[in-house]
Amino acid sequence: MFTLSNEKLVPLGASITTTEIKQQPDLWAETYALFTEKSREIEEFFLKLTTKHARVRVIFTGAGTSAYVGETVTPYLKGKVDEKQWELLSIPTTDLVSNPYQFLKADFPTLLVSFARSGNSPESVAAVKLAEQMVTDLYQLTITCAKDGQLAKLAEGNENNLLLLMPEKSNDQGFAMTGSYTCMALTTLLVFDPLTLEEKSQIVKTIRHMGESVIRREEAIQEMINLHFDRIIYLGSGSLEGLAREAQLKILELTAGKIVTAYDSSLGFRHGPKSFVNEKSLVFVFVSNHPYTRKYDLDILKEMQQDNISSYICAIAVDGETNYDGNTFSFGSEAASIPDAYLALPFIMIGQTISLLASIKVGNTPDTPSPTGTVNRVVKGVTIYEYQ
Repeated sequence: MFTLSNEKLVPLGASITTTEIKQQPDLWAETYALFTEKSREIEEFFLKLTTKHARVRVIFTGAGTSAYVGETVTPYLKGKVDEKQWELLSIPTTDLVSNPYQFLKADFPTLLVSFARSGNSPESVAAVKLAEQMVTDLYQLTITCAKDGQLAKLAEGNENNLLLLMPEKSNDQGFAMTGSYTCMALTTLLVFDPLTLEEKSQIVKTIRHMGESVIRREEAIQEMINLHFDRIIYLGSGSLEGLAREAQLKILELTAGKIVTAYDSSLGFRHGPKSFVNEKSLVFVFVSNHPYTRKYDLDILKEMQQDNISSYICAIAVDGETNYDGNTFSFGSEAASIPDAYLALPFIMIGQTISLLASIKVGNTPDTPSPTGTVNRVVKGVTIYEYQ
């Protein structure tokens, strides 16, 4: 797909999605440049918060894939920031809007970090308005891909709302979010991670090379898709569990549910969900770079290999001191020091490519995968009720 001309992709209904997956490594470089341009403004914004408040609740929020941005970055960042100062939570807008009284507290200074591709989802706008209604000391970080979206417009003229726009091409025009997910995740990591600018620059350089290698190795992914299967399972730990959830959503979206999926943590999978595995299953485990967590990821790989039920089991991993001896989509050891939350970006490109190729295999059109129109690029049909 990545080597086909646009003339050949258009009849497949795959020209937009293929391009948007392929361009992500370049978008990450642009995302980093945008971050450095805004770094002084970001520092001043956070200085205002820390000067005024001893502790701030940070809520990462969004709907669907945008919510999974929060699920991907939160486990890593909780281990990096001073949680005596910052309480980090990942709460989907869909939960905030239906149950605002459980999460939004008037007397708790809150930084609402909104993730959105279009910024026009009803829940995204409603979550902001509810927070403004219910929280006395509210600050906002709006991370969105659409400069003309409602969330971006709500940030205009609000000194307590810092708008961070993603690269223009990250505003995915295909049905599924791809570059929007990875650019918003990268921006959040760059903003909240206390690593030095030099360390962040090196990480971005490394994950760009990893992403580019995924594009070059499409044939290896196609060989997996050529197998006989009707379900796909993704597993991961910590930040890579959030990634697993996003990866399984891509399969559901692009195949319109023709291939069923599941996701879980590497340890949690044994507690019932493992019964989902059958002889027509492809199982992918995103393997952590952290030496302790890695042991659990490798254990579930070995266990399922010994079970000898699923048709194909594959580790997605960076080469380390200990590795899986079965099927592996591997990256060189030069990426062994990359934290898991950053690994999620090149790792999800594998999941996106699997979904793209699987969509073609089942006769779907990746750019417009919902034949009935019951699922839309921007959610419709949501009634927002006034909260008293």
